[in-house]
Amino acid sequence: MLRNRNLRSVLATGSALSAILMTGCANVAPAQAALAKDAAASAVQATPRAPDVQDPHLAAWLRLTPERRPAPLVPGIDYGMDTTTGHFVWPKATPEVHNGQRFPGEMKNWDKTTFTKNVEVLAFYPGVGSPFHAWNNIADFDGHRYLYIHDRDYLRIMDVTDPAHGKIVFSKGGVWGPKGSSEKFDPNNVHDYLGGATIAWSKKLGKPVIVASFEIGRYGLMTEKIEQPDKVAAQRHYNSLKGFKVFVMDGPLPSQWRLLATRTTDYKHPDAPIGQQQGSGSLDAPEYYGGKYMILSAAPDDTYGLTEYPNYLYSPGYQVWDMSDPANPTFVSQISVPGQILGNAAHEQAYLQNPRAGNRTSWMGSRIPIFLPKPLENGGKIGFGAMGGLGLWSFDLSDPKHPKVMGNVNTPPSYAGTEYDNADVSQYARTGFVLTSGYPMNRDCYEPYKDIFVVDARDPSHMKVATKLPKPTPPEGAPYTSFCQRGGNFGPKRSNAIGQPGGWRQGIIPYSFYNAGVQIFDFKNPEKPTIAGYFVPALADETELPSYTLGKGVLAMYTEYDRNIMWAFTENGAYALASPLLGKPVMGAPAKPWPLR
Repeated sequence: MLRNRNLRSVLATGSALSAILMTGCANVAPAQAALAKDAAASAVQATPRAPDVQDPHLAAWLRLTPERRPAPLVPGIDYGMDTTTGHFVWPKATPEVHNGQRFPGEMKNWDKTTFTKNVEVLAFYPGVGSPFHAWNNIADFDGHRYLYIHDRDYLRIMDVTDPAHGKIVFSKGGVWGPKGSSEKFDPNNVHDYLGGATIAWSKKLGKPVIVASFEIGRYGLMTEKIEQPDKVAAQRHYNSLKGFKVFVMDGPLPSQWRLLATRTTDYKHPDAPIGQQQGSGSLDAPEYYGGKYMILSAAPDDTYGLTEYPNYLYSPGYQVWDMSDPANPTFVSQISVPGQILGNAAHEQAYLQNPRAGNRTSWMGSRIPIFLPKPLENGGKIGFGAMGGLGLWSFDLSDPKHPKVMGNVNTPPSYAGTEYDNADVSQYARTGFVLTSGYPMNRDCYEPYKDIFVVDARDPSHMKVATKLPKPTPPEGAPYTSFCQRGGNFGPKRSNAIGQPGGWRQGIIPYSFYNAGVQIFDFKNPEKPTIAGYFVPALADETELPSYTLGKGVLAMYTEYDRNIMWAFTENGAYALASPLLGKPVMGAPAKPWPLR
């Protein structure tokens, strides 16, 4: 930046002196005239340096945006505990970091206390997942209920017909302990895996199908795209599918699944082989209910590159696919919002108007498909998309071939961490309100708090933030006055997942909240939400897992609304939970199999 400022000074000086010379002023001394000529000639020959990156899309993004990277903050000075009030003073803006940022007043050991309100623990299953992430599904076969816990490098299938006495019936991938995973995982070579997936009943086939997303991995591949040209090139020419696969399920185990179709989300090049497919692939679990239409989160090509996040190259939009024949998925339409596409003047202008442009930290674009209050084939017309730093958007999907942007709402920046990652539309039909939030990614509360915004979307074309869900506070008797003192991550992750048995429960919304466990919100009055229950479990420590995995607490949730059972996934296992807020738990097979026939 200093070099550029000096260059501008030379150019300005040279131009001014050239103008003086052109006037032929007789008072200019010969030596001064010669100096002026040299400066002018130097200015004419000077060329601003292009960004020092090899990838043309990254270079275009760098040329377009200013440098606004947030400065590192000092714990105990810029943020940390207020010893007078016992409250935590949150940072205003931070860079994305991978290491802990401990502050004075933080607990020195991982907290082993447990607190509950209106929640009962039915069982705990240690080591059934990974300490980083968990996607979940449920499927019923022959009177048995199976819970799927998976990510790229592992898959566990549990028979949870009796949720208090579940049994693992299939296991693939490493099991974690204090020394790490039992199997080595190479994120650069991951091909045969189950990513975000959705299970639905196919009327055409008369059987359940599973649609699995295949995307570029987000962890272990790259840390700073500006500085790692080899890693950028590897993602552009990714060695695995960028798209999705469709399987018919003849039984609960992978050996009983048959591959029906493989598609790339690079819809302009549908026959492109692996390594030549552009874009991101399909992110997270598809929005699919077994009918005609499926919606994905996807960047279709490399021009969808207006994003700040340091280890990711894309700003995903959305795709609609026709799944009338699950063996022959057909692309229908691509959806984008202003501020996503490089080389498009209108998109670039919209991006530059966003205060996050140039911070080299914010995730821009979607991470999950459009959230539908009602499936399109069942008469649904409206969808809501959480698009990172671009905000929350509403869409008219009454004609899926020609979807329309209706409106959007955004709030002041809150980085690091992700913004507008999740939207909850479970209460929309009753109230007209949508809940939306990002989630923390820096440890030790080293980023602004991620509020859950309550958005008034009764008029989807003119949405507005009505209020926020209350921030969880430590229970009475806790050895801390702020959840930040527990260490690790504190803030919301997600609420309802796609494809939960029994749909949604009105007035009650459980959220995974990292080191604050499970927080259950009473949403009967959307303008005055309260916390009605919680489960804050003990945190894992170094006797169970490596130190770099610790501090996440409840990182994912999945709720069986047909049996009134919540599954909470932590870094060291899974809890089966019940709550009177949901109703009495069903401890055997459900009344109707899932997915619904």
